[in-house]
Amino acid sequence: MSLFPLSLKKVPAIGMGTWYMGEDPDKRSQEIKALQTGIEHGLTLIDTAEMYGEGLSEELVGEAIKPYDRSQLTLVTKVYPWNASGDKMRLSLEHSLRRLQTDYVDLYLLHWREDTPLEETIEMFEQLKAEGKLRAWGVSNFDAADMKELEAISTNCATNQVLYNMSNRGIEFDLLPWMRERQMPLMAYTPLGHGDTLKANFTKNPILLEIAAQHKCSVYQILLAWCIRAGDVIAVPKSGNPEHVKANVKALEIKLNDEELNLIEAIFPRPLQKTPLEVL
Repeated sequence: MSLFPLSLKKVPAIGMGTWYMGEDPDKRSQEIKALQTGIEHGLTLIDTAEMYGEGLSEELVGEAIKPYDRSQLTLVTKVYPWNASGDKMRLSLEHSLRRLQTDYVDLYLLHWREDTPLEETIEMFEQLKAEGKLRAWGVSNFDAADMKELEAISTNCATNQVLYNMSNRGIEFDLLPWMRERQMPLMAYTPLGHGDTLKANFTKNPILLEIAAQHKCSVYQILLAWCIRAGDVIAVPKSGNPEHVKANVKALEIKLNDEELNLIEAIFPRPLQKTPLEVL
């Protein structure tokens, strides 16, 4: 377990992502079952966004969580950058709350940065927080320079959600160390990689296959265990299949030793210089 400083809740180091979920009516019952399976196995952090299916993902989450104690869940959603200030943010959040069938979110993120001044976004975050409509706020897809600019305005940012997996390690050069210095947990989206080519590179890699065999698990579980290895990253893989969710839960128990980490390092080395932030 990893303590995520949102509302003094303990949340698992693996949550459940919902990108592209809720958009296919034929998959709806399976996706709801997947989210409920996760909750029942302790994956109580669910990540969504108003962008995902233009609200369809939030609606799916709202339906899935109805049988459960809301206070035991950590709901994360995101606001479009063009809705990131004033009445537009208030309206966006109200719509999200209605779709999620709740009266507050635990964490509200600026999905990515565009033209709206950060001062305006933060001012509205704080106002909505004071009103009890959100417990904490943060950002997504912010590079190190963006985080430094944000810190000069406010130190209340709870997290930064970015792309992070074995093939996308650019944040380890400067962004991740910067966040670690401030004890700010990082949320990792797409921790299993993206696209058929990258997944094939993972699942067919002989070293990863050998490590997985040693742990009697899948390569995907190794990918998740690697992502959360330091104890300050929360991974939010998409969770649309109940069996995949159960496998994700088991990844919490996998501890990679130094030899295994060094083997992975040789295949997927950490960055030696600054690279532009990778986003999806």
